[in-house]
Amino acid sequence: MAGYNSPMTQDHRSQLDQLGYCHLHGFLDSARVRELNRRVEELFAEEGDGAGSEFRQEEGARRLANVAGKGALFRECIAMPEILEFVEHVLGPDCKLSSLNVRSANPRNGICQPLHADVGAVADAAGYWVCNTVWMLDDFTAENGAIRVVPGSHIWRKLPQDVMLNPADAHPEERLITGHAGDVVVMNAHAWHSGTANRTANARRAMHGFYCRRDKPQQQYQKRLLRPEVQQGLSPRLRHLLALDDPLNDELSAAGSGSSGFLK
Repeated sequence: MAGYNSPMTQDHRSQLDQLGYCHLHGFLDSARVRELNRRVEELFAEEGDGAGSEFRQEEGARRLANVAGKGALFRECIAMPEILEFVEHVLGPDCKLSSLNVRSANPRNGICQPLHADVGAVADAAGYWVCNTVWMLDDFTAENGAIRVVPGSHIWRKLPQDVMLNPADAHPEERLITGHAGDVVVMNAHAWHSGTANRTANARRAMHGFYCRRDKPQQQYQKRLLRPEVQQGLSPRLRHLLALDDPLNDELSAAGSGSSGFLK
């Protein structure tokens, strides 16, 4: 797999610490983006109206869930050392994959997600515990549903609904993150963010690799979702990242997985 040639810099660290996100331009080459999109569209065709049903479905968007169990090329992305270095800066070294999903904003749907923190998470006494990576599979533009984020909101220890009358409204400090297919945005997922409305004639696709601290439940309990034959073929490194041999994760996730920041 094509990797990211630039190491994590002090500027990246400062952006994650102060803004709550950093933008990695050109992380994947065009050949790998095409390969991911080909497999994503195959899965949408195979799963039909049931796509995303292992977790949540969303008005105005197509979703795939449990993507870690649907192809080695997806698992290669979540385990890339260049990505995990950024995730561990937010969460510390004791982290795991929480979920891996795809979201495709439908053409001309006009729906803007409400601002939210992922899984409704507020930083606790031990610090930050959620981090998301957004892999752009299409260009993100101001018209096709790019991410909006409120810089610095990860440090407020509040959720949008605690402050805003309607979290779907624009926030005076929000920024729009646009970019090109192959870019990755690493986000402290306590930061308030959302997808915006897609007003174009084409879908806008992204993959979301979501991580959490190991003392928290997975959003999607990987041990339950991944087929036995998939689990048996995984390396020790991937088994650790997916928390497949972790009794604490079994206890936490069997009872507490499935939450979302805004989907009901």
